[in-house]
Amino acid sequence: MLYLNDRDLRAVGLDWPALVDSVESAVRILDSGDYAQPVKPYLRYNNLNNRIIAMPAYVGGEVSAAGIKWISSFPDNLKAGLPRAHSITVLNDPLTGQPSAILNSPVPSLVRTASISGLMIRHWLQARPLERIQLGIIGWGPVGQYHFQMAAALYGERIESIRIYDIRGVDLAEIPPLYRDRTEAAATWAEVYLHSNIFITCTVSNHRYIDLPPARGSLLLNVSLRDYKPEALAAVTAVIVDDWDEVCRENTDIERLHLERGLTQGGTGKITDVVVRHCLTDFAEAEPVFFCPMGMAVFDIATAVYYVKKAREKGIGNELE
Repeated sequence: MLYLNDRDLRAVGLDWPALVDSVESAVRILDSGDYAQPVKPYLRYNNLNNRIIAMPAYVGGEVSAAGIKWISSFPDNLKAGLPRAHSITVLNDPLTGQPSAILNSPVPSLVRTASISGLMIRHWLQARPLERIQLGIIGWGPVGQYHFQMAAALYGERIESIRIYDIRGVDLAEIPPLYRDRTEAAATWAEVYLHSNIFITCTVSNHRYIDLPPARGSLLLNVSLRDYKPEALAAVTAVIVDDWDEVCRENTDIERLHLERGLTQGGTGKITDVVVRHCLTDFAEAEPVFFCPMGMAVFDIATAVYYVKKAREKGIGNELE
């Protein structure tokens, strides 16, 4: 069994085109039906703002692995100077069930999250070619920073401006020099929201705050899932999810739209529709696209398999008996 810790995974590095390709392949396997993924349970106790989530899945095709991600989210950790999330992923041989790898690090989870966003951006740009990107990010924790890295690596030459907002402030010294003169620490979330054609929410907000309609033709990547008041999205018809059963629960923005605005599964598209059936071309260019990914275990398994393969190629990690 290969054991990879945080240092090992960072040594493997970030090949964003390959990482986005890996989750695109997983989407196509998902569409083929060669997978198994129960709805993930949330473990809560004592402080109900905290949760530990079990995410098991089998992915067939070229991934050919089963496994589970076990990830905790304790928002108050930030006040104590601790990471909000901790994550461990276990891979099993799909034929024997033997554990084949353990990834003890939040890196694969962060990378998976940003890679799915990168996949949506890839297909959105294919449907709506843009010469210049105005990138906006709300929330400058690890998820926001990984999204910045992904966007800069994949689309840096097309990024005209970057606006970032975080209620705790943003240190622009963390921005690479190549992008610093294009980057602004905004004073309000609205300043970012109204001036971005790719807008990403990466917050740990405990209340909804976005109460304005989105900019025409924008891509809204609702990574943190609980940022929009339903009235802000009243006129949005291009709604994409990764999985309706996963995302229409746990007080997400999709669940609020379902309960308060009558949104149904039939009124949404899926990530498989975007990748396999190119459904984004069905919407007018002026129509905002709202993407809500709850996070699917099949993508975590695919990302873990990618890291294990690269680590073995580079001789990184420890083989345990």
